[in-house]
Amino acid sequence: MTYSAVGLEKLIRLCERELNWLDMTLNVKKSCCLRIGPRCDVPCANITTLTGHVLPLTKEIKYLGIFFVQSRALKCAIDDAKCSFYRAANAILAKSAG
Repeated sequence: MTYSAVGLEKLIRLCERELNWLDMTLNVKKSCCLRIGPRCDVPCANITTLTGHVLPLTKEIKYLGIFFVQSRALKCAIDDAKCSFYRAANAILAKSAG
């Protein structure tokens, strides 16, 4: 997390250098950026990696089963988690009732 797109790009490049030192790479297919704060809906410059790949800006990110949503304040969408909970609870109740 950083306060600016420039800071994020510097942080990503620093992480990439460390990964290269460990003979690892950043998986750009699974990487993206999310803006949170008062300027979340304002377009910004592309975030690029050392290899020149552009990391896309998204409106929603799933991390450890929780969806974080682009907004003016840190916001989570729990609709998916609630659906999964009720699906599991209904499956358990259906087995015990039958």
